[in-house]
Amino acid sequence: MQTTGWEDEFREYVRARGPALLRAAHQLTGHPLDAEDLLQSALAKTYLAWERIEDRGALDGYVRRAMVNINISQWRRRKLEEYPSDELPEPVSCEPVASEVHEALEQALRELPERMRAAVVLRYYEDMTEPEIARTLGISVGTVKSTVSRAMAKLRTALSAS
Repeated sequence: MQTTGWEDEFREYVRARGPALLRAAHQLTGHPLDAEDLLQSALAKTYLAWERIEDRGALDGYVRRAMVNINISQWRRRKLEEYPSDELPEPVSCEPVASEVHEALEQALRELPERMRAAVVLRYYEDMTEPEIARTLGISVGTVKSTVSRAMAKLRTALSAS
C-alpha cells in the first residue's frame, strides 16, 4: 500500500508524541482504557485535519484541545449509569509509579469529580490560563477559579491523610 508524505509524517508524529499524549489523556479521564479511547478519537480528528494544520509546532496543542473537547462532550451527554458506592474498586495503573507521593497524587486526582479534574489538569499539567480553561470548559473565569481552588483543597486534604 502506497502512503503519501503527510501520512508518513502523521504516523511519525503519533510514534514520537503518543506516550506523552496518552499521559495527558489519562490525566483527563482518570482511567487508562478511557484514556486510550480518548486519544484515539482525538488522533482520528487530527488525521482528518492534518493537511489543514499549517503550524506543525502546534500539533500537541491541537490534539490536547481535541481531547479536552471530546472528553467534555462525553461527560456532558453521559447519562447517569454509574451510582455512588461506599467501596471504590482498586485503581488500575497503566505504568509503574515512581514514588509513593506520585501514586497518592494520582489516586487523589482520580477521586476528584470530572470537572474539577479537568480544570486541575488543564491548569497545572497543560499550563493553561484561567480564561483559556474557561473557554475550553464552557464556564466562567470565576467558576474556573473556584473549581480549581476547591480541587486543590481536596487534593491537599487527600495527600495530608496519606
